[in-house]
Amino acid sequence: MKTLIVTGASSGIGRAVALRFLQGGWTVGLVARREEALRDLAEGYPAAHVLPCDVTDPAAVDAAFTAFAAAHGRLDGLFNNAGIFTPAAPINEVQVQDWLDAVNVNLTGMFLCARAAFGQMRHQTPKGGRIINNGSVSAHTPREGSVTYTTTKHGVTGLTKTLALDGRAFNIACGQIDIGNAESPLLRSIADRAVADGKAPPPMMEVSLVADAVWQMMALPLHANTLFQTIMATQMPFVGRG
Repeated sequence: MKTLIVTGASSGIGRAVALRFLQGGWTVGLVARREEALRDLAEGYPAAHVLPCDVTDPAAVDAAFTAFAAAHGRLDGLFNNAGIFTPAAPINEVQVQDWLDAVNVNLTGMFLCARAAFGQMRHQTPKGGRIINNGSVSAHTPREGSVTYTTTKHGVTGLTKTLALDGRAFNIACGQIDIGNAESPLLRSIADRAVADGKAPPPMMEVSLVADAVWQMMALPLHANTLFQTIMATQMPFVGRG
């Protein structure tokens, strides 16, 4: 049975991806801070492994990945997904703590989880595996007032490229999925703010479509890789002048 760890698995995109793989017959490690939400997700799925963990804590990340690999023999995949969106504002109004929080979760957290997965995949027998980082269309084009989120997501792209290069020697593939307007609690809160300000809510797509896209990327044989994929609501203003 194939094995996968999903970070940020307690809600939104992470939860949808975890369910897609559990229903597809994979053993899935569920990583997030909210243990109760993870246990709720795992109910009825014997192949779910609850791993409460703060991805910004290096010791906790290492312990979670080590426990999962010890229990299941190897790690075939990581969906590196945990992230936050801090309050929107022009840079001079951004609280420094919001910047630090975004960097800690969106970038350092992804680094720590990729580091733990890479180390396991490099040394297991047979060696190899796949890491998929959740980027964002913000890794290419920002929303207004999103300096913390956008900057960290540009950093994720650098992480993806480096892992894809360094992983070649160890049969480790790395790709990135850039998601635009999947209906999740994060985007729903943005939509609610837009409506409250008298604006139209952003076009959205079902989060299940993202889970299907991650499944397709993860299911490739290791000699093939989707380096970057963008999946987005068709009507969202991502390309073109507006």
